[in-house]
Amino acid sequence: MKIGIAGAGAIGGCLGTKLAAAGAAEISVLARGKTLAALREKGWRLQSGGENIAVRVEASDDPRKIGVQDLLIVAVKGNSLPELAPALTPMIGPRTIVLPAMNGIPWWFCKSGGGAFAPFSLKSVDPDGCIEKSLPLEQTLGCAVHIGASCPEPGVIRHTTAWQLIAGEPSGGVSERLKRVAALFERAGIEVKQSPDIRSEIWYKLWGNMTMNPVSAITGATLDRLLDDPLVREFCSATMREATAIGERIGCQIAQSPEDRHTITRTLGGFKTSMLQDVESGRAIELDGIVGAAREIGQKLGMRTPNIDIIFGLTRLFGRVRGLYPEKSS
Repeated sequence: MKIGIAGAGAIGGCLGTKLAAAGAAEISVLARGKTLAALREKGWRLQSGGENIAVRVEASDDPRKIGVQDLLIVAVKGNSLPELAPALTPMIGPRTIVLPAMNGIPWWFCKSGGGAFAPFSLKSVDPDGCIEKSLPLEQTLGCAVHIGASCPEPGVIRHTTAWQLIAGEPSGGVSERLKRVAALFERAGIEVKQSPDIRSEIWYKLWGNMTMNPVSAITGATLDRLLDDPLVREFCSATMREATAIGERIGCQIAQSPEDRHTITRTLGGFKTSMLQDVESGRAIELDGIVGAAREIGQKLGMRTPNIDIIFGLTRLFGRVRGLYPEKSS
């Protein structure tokens, strides 16, 4: 089996290294710059639970040289996908399965509403429709990633928590291709929950990320400090209640209360969110898929989202002042 990975950062590195180490497939990686050079010279190096895994993979910056894959794992930041997606078409054949292992709401999310609403395109995620045109929905699986990792240097991945993917068909149900992909990852030591309702799983993950990520980014605070401040905690709760109401309208009910979720999050201690890590490293923040998409869905449904608006506006301005978010975006 041929597996292509677009994006050689923390998540792409975790998945690629484990798959390669298991010998379950032929792994090819689309990378560039220092990461490409590191992969060619030393391969991928994964640090996880006191174990060090080193693997050699085929790495290239040219999708045409990599060619058509059986499975294409897309593990890039959401804000870079509109530009990247058209370049990935040489890696996609008529039987290629596309698995986006990314944060936030995917481009297809409101195309597969299961009757909850009339299908529409998310401009916040795919402003020009490039992703939708390049990555065929009928060949795509939905995915929520529950893996904690960072990339301290090119080609080096530091895994911290969890080894779980939640995957499912965008339109719902459990398919044979989903079972095949799940079995592949499980042979590599990565747990896969096969969900008949992947949209709800994605929305649930977003429900927590849409506050913790941006608030940590603009304050510089770790999760424990955010949740220990009663005013910040209540602002996050109010924002989450708005997202709960949106979820009810789109068929993605959340049974948990914000306080219940905070209790779980608090167990992570002094954890730095991915958005805070991006700010500290001077990387662009992926705000649109995490907060902008929720805001857009709320607007589409005619719902008021004052707290979501506040966190989106503050984080957008924070990013623009620091050159981490484009000026031209709405």
